[in-house]
Order: sequence, then structure tokens, then C-alpha cells
Amino acid sequence: MNPTQEKLKVQFEQALVAAFGADFVGIDPILVAASNPKFGDYQANVALSLSKKLGKQPRIIASAIVEKLDVSQICEPPEIAGPGFINLKLKTAYLEAQLNAIQADPRLGIPTAKTPQREIVDFSSPNIAKDMHVGHLRSTIIGDAIARVLEFQGHDVLRLNHIGDWGTQFGMLIAYLREVYPEALTTANALDIGDLVTFYRQAKQRFDADEAFQETARQEVVRLQAGAQDTLHAWKLLCEQSRQEFQLIYDLLDIKLIERGESFYNSLLPGVVEDLEKSGLLVENQGAKCVFLEGFTNREGEPLPLIVQKSDGGYNYATTDLASLRYRIQQDEAKRIIYVTDAGQANHFAQVFQVAGKAGWIPDDVELVHVPFGLVLGEDGKKFKTRSGDTVRLRDLLDEAIARSHTDLKARLQEEERQETEEFINEVAKVVGISAVKYADLSQNRTSNYVFSYDKMLDLKGNTAPYMLYAYARIQGISRKGEINFKELGNNAVVLEHETELALAKYLLQLDEVINTVEQDLLPHRLCEYLYELSKKFNQFYDRDRGVRVLDAEEPQRTSRLILCDLTARTLKLGLSLLGIQVLERM
Repeated sequence: MNPTQEKLKVQFEQALVAAFGADFVGIDPILVAASNPKFGDYQANVALSLSKKLGKQPRIIASAIVEKLDVSQICEPPEIAGPGFINLKLKTAYLEAQLNAIQADPRLGIPTAKTPQREIVDFSSPNIAKDMHVGHLRSTIIGDAIARVLEFQGHDVLRLNHIGDWGTQFGMLIAYLREVYPEALTTANALDIGDLVTFYRQAKQRFDADEAFQETARQEVVRLQAGAQDTLHAWKLLCEQSRQEFQLIYDLLDIKLIERGESFYNSLLPGVVEDLEKSGLLVENQGAKCVFLEGFTNREGEPLPLIVQKSDGGYNYATTDLASLRYRIQQDEAKRIIYVTDAGQANHFAQVFQVAGKAGWIPDDVELVHVPFGLVLGEDGKKFKTRSGDTVRLRDLLDEAIARSHTDLKARLQEEERQETEEFINEVAKVVGISAVKYADLSQNRTSNYVFSYDKMLDLKGNTAPYMLYAYARIQGISRKGEINFKELGNNAVVLEHETELALAKYLLQLDEVINTVEQDLLPHRLCEYLYELSKKFNQFYDRDRGVRVLDAEEPQRTSRLILCDLTARTLKLGLSLLGIQVLERM
């Protein structure tokens, strides 16, 4: 609910009490945005809901409310429509005052959260010795967008990268490299990431087929856990090798993260088991220590246990996640912990959260949230893979997007007979390519699967990053053409006359409501929808046939319309920045 709607809601609540008495304190006026502009801007439906309680016709109730309702500072006189809807239309003078008030504010009038708090966003989380792939893309950019919105709202956000950097796979890989490439275990950068990934696959095949090698690998894990110097040194080299490759991708995507891998919590795992034993939750089952869960059963319908210590004394992902959760509550003092992973992990997190709750680790003021996302599909509707059937490497996907953007841009420049430097072309291609990939993902409801299509995401028309970037660049073009410095327009007043000006003005004032919604429901596509609609409303406003003249308009309309252009550009820039998307002054 935006500030205007909140003000109107308060006026309605007061009118209800004035009309019908103190028993009606706190009654919801059911105030919503009007579904059709011809009904105004807001509609209150409370009269219909009170008809049975008051034993009166809704129109009579609506008349009694309107008689006590004072919204004259904000709206035109209310109108009663149909069976008893109360319709409200915002005053033009009120809209003008709102826009004039936000002009000089870098935050465009959006206040920070009333109660800022420490929030953790756990996202990206690739595995050492493996390539980042399209699943990591979704986690990385959705998590980054959520973190950016929370930071903008004034929260203290800890962006954590819970990388897979511990466990059996390292024993397996180190044991294999001791045989085939021992130099990689003693010398930095002896392998590139591609070779490391290949060796990992070969080690896995050997591990699955060779019992003697399995035992050798397990001994390496024991040595690693015991801190054997040579094994620990080899582990650090392998982690650093992968980390360098991850950082190249994070730099390309403009992602900031603090790495806290599984190894960070290794020393805390015995304490987790001890705590669970003290709380009476642990049950021994076939030599393993487990917690049995409510609402989870196996195929036979028997209660499903969450194993926290295996029969051989080892730990697993659940133990590490419990340790990290306890650390984040007790040491980091987080009040909301957000996990951005694929939807397939929903049960895992529900189980971990349930165990932590039963153990008494979650205070009443701490919220745990799993933010699930769907699959990336190819244009054939199947899981997105390369032609050879392999998982798509994230680095290859981003390089391809930039290359296609580069080709499209050169073709457009040739068509427009424009000459640009190679530096300009490369920079625009990079920004458009990366932005297109990000926006194509973020503009979908994250809970859904989505079809990955380079052609659609790079299209200059439709709900795409290029369309949004072009709308911003178009406004900067107005500034250049008219030799206008938007920053010098601040002391002038907005004057709204044309219907497209009013529509644009009303939409500009909805940004705070959208950002508040994303802060709560963690669905970045709502911000994408807003920016797309804003771009369309701007294009209608600037359209020579349907809209208004700007640079060649008479004063004071010319300056007022330039202010609307500037506010639109700033809103687009702010909104896109919260999605991790950089704007371009020229395209």
C-alpha cells in the first residue's frame, strides 16, 4: 500500500466510526486500486461487506460513509457507483505536489524501512572443481536482486556464498590427482578450471567403479579433516583455482558476495549433534543419528528421518545447514535468513527448519525463508542443455549473449548508417548482453520454469532489458537534443494537463509500493512488471500522435514535461539498478 492509499485508508476508518460508532474501529475499508481508469483511481468496497451487519442497502451505507469522509486534500468529491462502490479520483493538484516533492530527492521520495534489521541472503553457492551452470545463474541473479532491494530499504544485508568446499569429493579428487597430476596438489594454477572439472569427472567415475580407490579417497578425507599439511595445502590450491574462475563470472555479472563455504562450519558440526542429543531429538537408526520429522514419510509411509551423523561418524549437508543456521542466528544475529535455491530443495529446507525449530534455536523474532526457483528450459521445452546433452556452462552462456548482442548492434548501426567506435560497440554489447540474460530471468515469476531464448531476450520490443534500456537512453537523447541539463530543472513545478501526463505521473508515484512488495514477498518480477509498464506509459506520453510535444512545447508545459522525462529516467535507472542492471546513456 502506497502513502496515498494509506492516507485514504485512515480517512475511511475515521469516517466509518463517525458514521456508525465506536464498534466500527479497525474495520477494513477494502480500499483497492480501481480496475478501470473511468472509475477513478481507488475504490472502497466496504459498504457491500457491511450490508448484512447493518441490515441496510449498500448504497445507503456508502452515502453515510461519504457524508463523514474528508478526502478533499487528496481527491475530487467521492462518487457512489453500482450497488455501493465508493470511487475516488486523485486531484491533479495533489499529484503535482507529490511529484514536485520528490524531484530533489535521490531516493525519489521512497523512505527507508521503519525497522531496519540484519538480513542474510544465501545465494549462488557453486561447488569447488565444478563449472558454474544455468542453475547457479538463477540463484545468483535472483539472490543479488533481493539483496539489492533489501539494502536499498536500509537493512544490514549479509550476502553469503555457501560454496561446496568440503567433503568426500575432495578426498576423491585429491586421491586421483596424486596419481595422475601430483603437481596440481603442490603448485598454484598448475591446472585451469576446465582441466580441473575434467579430472573431477574422471575421479568420480573411478570412485564409482573401484572399491580400492574408494577407500583411498576416504582416507584422504580423514587426512583433510585431521588437518594433514599436504592434504590441506592441496585442498586450498583446488579451492583457490575454482574461486578465481567464479570471480570472473561474479565480476562480469557485478555480484558482490562474502564466501563462507561448508568448511567454515566444519568445527561446529559436533556441537550440532551434541545440542540435538541434549534436546532429546536424536534417535539412533541403523547406526546413524537422526531426527524423525513430522509430515515427512518415505515410500512405505514410514516416518522419514533427517540424518545428522552417518553410521561411520561422518556428517552431511543437513548437519552443515543446521550448523550454519545456528551460527547465523546466534553469531550473526540475523532476523531474517533467506535461502535462494532451486525448488527441488524445498523439502530439504523444510526439514532443516523443522529440526532447528524443535531444538529451540529459532527465536520468535527470527524468520527463515526458502526462496525457490524453477528450471531453465530450452526452446524445446526440456531442461536447458548443450547440443551434446551437457549442462550449459554459465561462462559460455554469458559470452554467447554478449556475442549475439554485438552482432545485433553492428547490424543496427549499419542499417542506421551510424559510425561508432569499437570501444562504444563493445561496451554496449556487454551491457545489453548481460542485462538481457538477467532481465529475462528476473522478469519471470521465479517459482516457474522459463524458456531460455537469446532472440526473445535481446529483442528491442516487449518486456526485455533492451526495451527498458532504450527507453532510458531515449530520454537522455532528449536531453542532448535540447541541450537540457535535467539537474537544473529542480526548482520548477510540474503542471499536468494531458491524459498521458496524468497516467505517467500516477505510475511514477507507485514505485515505493512496488519496492515494499518485493521486500516482503521476494518476487523481483513485480519490479520488472512495474518498469515495463512505466516504459510503455512514457512512450505513450512521448508519442507524437497519442502523447504530447516536449522540446517544442510552450512554457510552462515544456519544463514540466522535461521534469516528467527526468523523473521517468531516474525511476528506470533506480529500478534497473535494484535488478543489478546498468543503464546506457546511448545505444
